[in-house]
Amino acid sequence: MNARNLDTSQFEDIRPYRDDEVRPALRRLVEDPEMSRVVAHFLLPGMAGKLERPLAWLVRQLVRFEFRNANNVRGVQDVIAKYLEKAVNRTSCGLSISGLDTLPKDRACLFVSNHRDIAMDPALAILAMYKEGHETSRIAIGDNLLSKQFATDIMKLNKCFVVKRSSGSRREKLMAATTLSRYIHHSIVNENEHVWIAQRAGRAKDGRDRTNPALAAMFGMAKPKEQSFADFWRELHIVPLSISYEWDPCDRYKARELYITEHQDEYQKEAHEDLGSIAKGVVGQKGHVHAAFGTPIEKDFSDVTALADEIDRQIIGNYVLHPTNLIAYQMIYGEAPQLPVGYPAKPWHPDEHQEIREKFEQRMAAIDERWRDKAIQGYANPVVSRLAYEQ
Repeated sequence: MNARNLDTSQFEDIRPYRDDEVRPALRRLVEDPEMSRVVAHFLLPGMAGKLERPLAWLVRQLVRFEFRNANNVRGVQDVIAKYLEKAVNRTSCGLSISGLDTLPKDRACLFVSNHRDIAMDPALAILAMYKEGHETSRIAIGDNLLSKQFATDIMKLNKCFVVKRSSGSRREKLMAATTLSRYIHHSIVNENEHVWIAQRAGRAKDGRDRTNPALAAMFGMAKPKEQSFADFWRELHIVPLSISYEWDPCDRYKARELYITEHQDEYQKEAHEDLGSIAKGVVGQKGHVHAAFGTPIEKDFSDVTALADEIDRQIIGNYVLHPTNLIAYQMIYGEAPQLPVGYPAKPWHPDEHQEIREKFEQRMAAIDERWRDKAIQGYANPVVSRLAYEQ
């Protein structure tokens, strides 16, 4: 897809903001009363109701002050990185990173990531790249997260582009997928911009990381007729990315959704429920967090299933297991396998993690008994997946 022959106007409604759009978007944010109210509730959920007006005023002043010198996208990300690092330090035992140091800094990659947390997965990937001196990536997000104008502004200021999941007819969905494929290819090959995208639509609420082959098919929709799929996929420089959390702030909510879906066929989300999940994921305690960057996929894969399997192999194989995963597996299956835990990896010795075991058992006991088993299984399934791939 030659850059000179490509009509980039087709990307106008999905692309992130350009540098010249930063100041107008920041002004909209400061002037948006709903943004300041939501952020106030997000920062101080227990006090925001009583002190809504003064807190909202303080939020506006804080946003205005912090972004006063942000005149381009990089300036915005410098501010965001500072607050994101503080949030990670406050809500985790730290972010460890592996594999990123082996990737070239002068070639764009398509990071295909497992998906456990709506906001923190891409945020942690970007923070890892930022800290290691790599250019940060553009981020694929579903249009379900853009129910508010201020949410659109915040996302697009942070290099997010839109995946249209709510397109109506079959023809509209096909057109949206084709445009998305072209945009991803254009970003990587023509603009040398990294792209982050989840391996599937929606989070892996059951803890099973599986790439949807339809995602690999979407990547190939921009392929010229004369080019092979293997050569086209190689151009994208696909790098699997595996992010793991010792503790999932949304574990009980995911388990509840799985239970309701199983027993009522369909789960009806509440209005703006995804924004609530974002807030829980950001402020909730996560324990140890690890981002494992895989190796670029260079093999000749001629079909989407084989490509998806290779992405899965790296994501599952590189996934850093935590004591919580082995404890959950032991609770369900009686005995935990001898798999390494943590980063750097250490042998699993059940007797050394008694404090974590007690904390895990207390946490699970506090979950509604109707979906408690699903929460435990969600922690155990990364172990199940690892064992399946190692057989």
